[in-house]
Amino acid sequence: MATVAVTDATFDAEVVQSDIPVVVDFWAEWCGPCRMVGPVIEELANDYDGKAVVGKVNVDQHGDISMKYGVRNIPTILFLKGGEVVDKSVGAVPKNVLVEKLEALM
Repeated sequence: MATVAVTDATFDAEVVQSDIPVVVDFWAEWCGPCRMVGPVIEELANDYDGKAVVGKVNVDQHGDISMKYGVRNIPTILFLKGGEVVDKSVGAVPKNVLVEKLEALM
């Protein structure tokens, strides 16, 4: 499964109301580190298909969500369970760091 493109309009349904863990990548097209993390996020979406929702929020297009969650640097990756942020990662990090954080939610 590919990542879910999350918008201001779909954030509640896709993320907050999810009954499985959620990983949300806050990114922008002009962000170099975001481009480095992008393929890793896609891998997570495939690896955890059916076990977790993996979404992406373009901060340039959906600033309301970014402001609500205090995203000031990108990439910021939030880990949510039960609609609550339980962990986060800021900056380009290796896949194993993200897997570890996601596995802790399972």
